[in-house]
Amino acid sequence: MADDDSDLTRPAPSNAETGIIRRHPSGEHPVGQDPQTTIIRRHPTGEMPAAGEPATAYIPRARPTAVAPARRATAHTAIATAVMAIVSGWATAVIATDIITGWWASDPLFCVAVAFLTAISAAALIAGLIGLLLRRRMSRLLVVVGSVVALLIFSSLFVAGAKLPAVVYAIPALPVATVVLALLPSTRRWQRGG
Repeated sequence: MADDDSDLTRPAPSNAETGIIRRHPSGEHPVGQDPQTTIIRRHPTGEMPAAGEPATAYIPRARPTAVAPARRATAHTAIATAVMAIVSGWATAVIATDIITGWWASDPLFCVAVAFLTAISAAALIAGLIGLLLRRRMSRLLVVVGSVVALLIFSSLFVAGAKLPAVVYAIPALPVATVVLALLPSTRRWQRGG
């Protein structure tokens, strides 16, 4: 097979025929029209478009207002709640123990129910009391639950018709006072202050 150099001597096709931009063009650089684009140029050829009127309305200046100083949380009502929870829990436990020991022979099921409610009340009051002193979130709720269960114990005693000393009829005022003190706003502020 003979070497054929006819491909090497053939003239190169023009750029219009191939559409290829060559690295080393053999003729003049093709000059064409700039393509129509939507690109914003850095150096515009025409005038800059004028900005329209702003679409905002008048915004008045803010007026300063006096802010009341934050009320400092004091521990007075929290301490009173803790004291009342201790006294209320102690009184409830004493009365429940007296009822259980006196009625065990005649009504053991009632005594078991009172003991169960007393245990729940004591657990809620103790956990709520410790949580309140440590400024925990659920502490006031636990104190209220323990006091309400103590009120249930006293109401069950009155419904059962137990013969109790006259002073026992005043003891339900202790859980009521504990609930009121636990729900006061100053107790809530003190609890959340820590």
